[in-house]
Amino acid sequence: MANIKKKKGIIGILTGGGDVPGLNPAIRAITIRAVREGYQVIGIRRGWAGLTDLIRDKDAPHEDFYQVLTEEVVNKVGRTGGTFLHTSRTRPSHVPAINVPGHLRDTFKDSYNDLTPEILKNLDYLGIDYLIPIGGDDTLSYGVRLHEEGVKVIAFPKTMDNDVPGTDYCIGFSTCVTRTISMTHALRTTAGSHERFLVIEVFGRYAGFTALLPTMAGAANRCVIPEHKFDIAKLCELLANDRKTNPSHYSVVLVSEGAIFDEGEMVFEAHDKDMYGHKKLGGIGDLVSRRLKELSPRFNQGRQLNVISQRLSYLVRCGNPDAIDSIVPMAFGNLALDLIMDGTSGRMVCLRKGQYDNVPIDVVTSRKKVVDVTKYYNTERLRPYYKSFHYKPLFIMTSDY
Repeated sequence: MANIKKKKGIIGILTGGGDVPGLNPAIRAITIRAVREGYQVIGIRRGWAGLTDLIRDKDAPHEDFYQVLTEEVVNKVGRTGGTFLHTSRTRPSHVPAINVPGHLRDTFKDSYNDLTPEILKNLDYLGIDYLIPIGGDDTLSYGVRLHEEGVKVIAFPKTMDNDVPGTDYCIGFSTCVTRTISMTHALRTTAGSHERFLVIEVFGRYAGFTALLPTMAGAANRCVIPEHKFDIAKLCELLANDRKTNPSHYSVVLVSEGAIFDEGEMVFEAHDKDMYGHKKLGGIGDLVSRRLKELSPRFNQGRQLNVISQRLSYLVRCGNPDAIDSIVPMAFGNLALDLIMDGTSGRMVCLRKGQYDNVPIDVVTSRKKVVDVTKYYNTERLRPYYKSFHYKPLFIMTSDY
């Protein structure tokens, strides 16, 4: 029987980085289990920004910084996409002068400022006993910092790219793959009608899972990923051959946003950097499309082929979660409460080899999780290896253990 009479403590939840389907179900799962076990739950708004901007004054408005969560609140949004707590890419240890909150500018005057002392004071002010950040390796890396400062942290891995180390699965990945497959198949009708190459740009800054998995599932003929620089002429030749053997005279390639030409570098949409030092990626798909059109006569008896270029972008991260991104967050929420009730912290809940588990939170900053090219990517054919799947995890190449 859950103890609902005595408050055991306060749990804080925040979501950072890009939104994905599955965040609201995670918030719901944590809140419902926590409330029924006798905890109070506070939702921190806009990720780490809510804790950075908070004004420690009982008379100051707090709606922009946090809200108390109840079963009624989370049940209304628990089946929806996005994050009702909102999100940001704030990095409290590296806040540019222009982003320092007004009430702190007399204290923090450097070009970049470490506001961690303020974060610790704000956590104490809110009375938070356990903090649950939900995010990718950027968001969770600051969770590691707070763990090292003595804060009790339980982390949730979340990212479209599925590139948080220590787990086979990150919230949002399944919906991304599902949508990529569905939208790629939908675009086939246009590609086939016009007998063209179809180039689709998908998420994946450093890891190519979001291109490799849909290709393995039959959504595309070829894919190019960040882990291996590719030869555009070879890609054009392969796609031309694929088109030739297709009765509808078209072929498809998925291009990770972080893919790199063998003679080039990453392609950026803008040169401004976020607080984690990342420039906004985007545009590699259009460049690939132009080069394919230019090169196509070489592999099509002197005749040029037209190309359809489509960036899926936010279409795969908006809307409601699929089944996996509804079930996994529920399990992660209950795993987190099990750890909290056991007095354990400094962990990240995870899925490994088909089983729910938890690992030390500092695994997040210990290494990069990327596609093992030798095992899973055929660099000559620019497509996945289809080798034995015996004892592989659900998403085949996503384990780093």
